[in-house]
Amino acid sequence: MSRRDRHRRLRHRGHPLRTTLLGALAVALTALAAAGTVFGAWVVQIVDETPDIDQLRPKPQPAVSAVYAADGRRLGFIAGDVVRDPLRGRGVPTVMKQATVAIEDRRFYAHGGVDVVGIVRAAAENVVNGRTVQGGSSLAMQLVRNLYLPGTKYDKTIERKVREAKLAEQLEDEHSKAWILDTYLDNVPYGTVGGQTAVGVEAAARVFFDQPARRLTLPQAALLAGLPQAPTLDNPFLHPRRARQRRAEVLRAMVDNDAITPAEAAEASRRPLGVRRNSHYGERSEPYVVDLVERELRRRWGEAAVRRGGLRVETAIDPRLQALGRQAIADHLSLPGQPAAALTTIDPANGQIRALVTSASYADSEFDYATSARRQPGSTFKAIDLMAAVREGIDPESKTYVSRPLGAGWLPQEPTWSVATSEGSYHGTMTLADAIIASDNTVYAQLGADLGGDTIRQAAYDMGITSHLDGFPAESIGGLRIGVTPLEMADAFATIASGGWRNTPTAVVRVTRDGEKLEPRRPAPRRREFTADQAAAVTRPLQDVLVSGTAAGMGIGCPAAGKTGTTNSFTDAWFIGFTPRLSTAVWVGYPDETASMSAVPGYGEVFGATIPAPIWQQYMTGAVGGACEDFPAGSEPAQASAVDPASAASGSPSDLGADTSTPTP
Repeated sequence: MSRRDRHRRLRHRGHPLRTTLLGALAVALTALAAAGTVFGAWVVQIVDETPDIDQLRPKPQPAVSAVYAADGRRLGFIAGDVVRDPLRGRGVPTVMKQATVAIEDRRFYAHGGVDVVGIVRAAAENVVNGRTVQGGSSLAMQLVRNLYLPGTKYDKTIERKVREAKLAEQLEDEHSKAWILDTYLDNVPYGTVGGQTAVGVEAAARVFFDQPARRLTLPQAALLAGLPQAPTLDNPFLHPRRARQRRAEVLRAMVDNDAITPAEAAEASRRPLGVRRNSHYGERSEPYVVDLVERELRRRWGEAAVRRGGLRVETAIDPRLQALGRQAIADHLSLPGQPAAALTTIDPANGQIRALVTSASYADSEFDYATSARRQPGSTFKAIDLMAAVREGIDPESKTYVSRPLGAGWLPQEPTWSVATSEGSYHGTMTLADAIIASDNTVYAQLGADLGGDTIRQAAYDMGITSHLDGFPAESIGGLRIGVTPLEMADAFATIASGGWRNTPTAVVRVTRDGEKLEPRRPAPRRREFTADQAAAVTRPLQDVLVSGTAAGMGIGCPAAGKTGTTNSFTDAWFIGFTPRLSTAVWVGYPDETASMSAVPGYGEVFGATIPAPIWQQYMTGAVGGACEDFPAGSEPAQASAVDPASAASGSPSDLGADTSTPTP
């Protein structure tokens, strides 16, 4: 074969390297096509396995709960680690929407839920900048991730993206662009400040600028819109320089999207960040009330309901009564060195707490005297003795005891216990009615011994006392080991005022979420524990206490009844009084429960009639406002429904020894 023939043959066969490369390319293309087919089948499988959007329920998003007074004014918020205050499109300025669309989803109004062009562009810009400048996911995809696929935020797999894409397209088919943008703005996390994570634009505006979203300016909106991609790294409180850079990126994106002019962007970039620590969600005009409401919500509606939030909590708290209570306390206790005071009012008809006032400052102490301070009730406990007696068939107008000194040994089971009257004078034979008007300790100590500690304890529980009682003989005249709160005593006397009906005290009247009423898991029961005649038999002598007894001259111009109480060590002084519509307990004492009120500036020795009764009189005169009403009368059979003391007790016994001191009027 000649050389020319060999060259001709090689030209027809091709160069060996070229042949090898072409063969490899053919194999690669075949493999790529096969892989593409497999990948496509895998994607189709994921799409098929992903439930449709209408088969999924959006994850409930936490939100702040708000507490309202009876007249509709807001008393404060209950906010957890996450604060969210959804607007549903109301009050979101256009500039905030424009900033969000520009930086997160530039072609939002052009695509159908998945923006392939946007994903490629965002990837390129992020590579060029070396960090996340633009998000690759559409707003609809991010919304799907936050609401329908929670827990996948840091899942960067293709599978997650495929699922998001399917659901995002379905979301766009079912909802308008406006709904998607508004819902996104209500549910995207913007970062954490002071332990509170702001979810949604309203919470973000409050947390970062301490103002509502409707007042956001262009620089502020641009700063917020830039946070969701890196809420910690771009947090203006933590990294102000990065926050400025990120804000500038958002402003440039807005210019590119024809939302603002270059001049407007330049001016906004020159503005300071202007961030301010939030105080909005911590504002409470009635902090002790809000604390009480939160405890009740957790107990009756459950922890889950409180954690989820978004509650509108309507209470029975009357701002007018709150103001009257504060004024009455301030008018009688305004000098340095004077004791503290607490006042609480319950509606006897339903147990609703109408007022809860204390002289303490929440900024100084979050301890609420009205609901948490268990103090010795003194002679106010004699009203409970009398209710126990009439339930046993004893007539207060005819049953008599001899008022006399009771020396040590008068009661065999308590050989060291002695009882005397506060003033050291005795009245001989007295009816129970006269003895409670005069607040005779010796008569009621004898009554307690005859009734027995268990009988008095059960009557106390049935009237509304929830603190643990031991059934000791000294309890009949207020010598308790643990003590009781003003709220408990107001409730106990409300049982008398209601004609024998015992209500569970409640601050909460109604709870709703998104306009739907939420029923409590634990109701607040109302039970008849005493007959109307039994309640009336106790009410009559308590009315005379205000006329000729230890609180003489403390009437309010309407039918009212009450009882004074003081411990003989002057550590606690009380007046608890009621009308048919309001039962109010007033307690006065120093925060240190061992501190005596034997030399109070401006008063000297403090008895129940010295400070508590005048506070009660001033307050109740204004509260009733001349709308007088007679006490209920009539007979209804009592139904046995004893409260188990173990379940009734709201706290465990303390290590305090029994206070067996003799209370004074």
